[in-house]
Parts: sequence; C-alpha cells; structure tokens
Amino acid sequence: MEEKEKIYYERGTDELRLKNIIAHKLVQEFNHCPIEDSERKKEIINELFGSVGVNPSIEHNFHCDLGYNIHIGDNFYAGYNCTILDMAEVKIGDNCMIGPNVGIYTAGHSIEPKDRYKSGYGIPITIGNDVWIGGSCVILAGVTIGDNSIVAAGSVVTKDVPANTIVAGNPAKILKNI
Repeated sequence: MEEKEKIYYERGTDELRLKNIIAHKLVQEFNHCPIEDSERKKEIINELFGSVGVNPSIEHNFHCDLGYNIHIGDNFYAGYNCTILDMAEVKIGDNCMIGPNVGIYTAGHSIEPKDRYKSGYGIPITIGNDVWIGGSCVILAGVTIGDNSIVAAGSVVTKDVPANTIVAGNPAKILKNI
C-alpha cells in the first residue's frame, strides 16, 4: 500500500468545533426528516457533502464529522447507521452500495499516550465504482477499494483492495477474483 498523506488537526479549536456543529445540525435535520420527504433529504445531502452525483439514497441514522470532505458518485446507497469520519477526503464512485452499520474512518491518533486526546490526523479513503460493502464492515484510514470489488459483511479493511476482488475477514483478505 502506498503511503498516503496525513492531514493533521487539533481537536477543540474554535474553527473545527464550528465546522463540526454546522455538519451536525445538517445531520440532525437529515436524520429527523420525514421518511417520505426524499427531496428535502437530497437537499440536505447536497448541502452537507462536498459533491453528490445523481440519485443518492442514504437511510436514517447517518453520521459524519464535517460532511464537506465526502464526495459520492451517481446511484450511491448507504444503509442504516452509516458513519463516515471525514477528517480527510472520502471519495466514493458511481453505483456503490453500503450495507447497514458500516463505518468509514479516515481519522487516527498518535500511538503515544501523552497528549493523544489533543490532536489527530486523517488519511483519505477512496472507494471505486460498482463497489458493494456488506453490513457491519469497517473501512480504515488510507484504504483504497478498487472498482467492482465486494467487501463481505463484517470485514475490517486495513489495506487496499484490488479491483475485481472479494475480500472478507478481520483483517480482510482476498477470497477470490471476480
């Protein structure tokens, strides 16, 4: 896996707190929208995310840090309880499906205990086109998932996933090529 650039941040700064509050207000509104009000939900996602393709669909109980670092392609679907910690960019291609209870985490912290709580870093995550991520998966910082791949339910993805493969397990390992 190539080394990806870390984006460092200081927790508790006024600027970060304000950005987080703005995102959380939009997330709260999204999660409390009437189920049938799909137009308002799309409007909120367009305001919250950095970029949005056509036909986004996100079930309720969605959460994110900042929102503007999330970029989704056409025909994006995320199931219930999706959490995207977007302290760095998360790019998701076209025709991607994310199962329920999935966590996509760009954020990390120092392994040194002294002052660990004060700062952190984010490493971008890229998910290609036509990717299916099964329920209860975790995608960790810096990972790239190639086009057409499948991440089996319950997997923890710690390393890049080549295109056209199925991975499973903790840590996720290649099961077969598609």
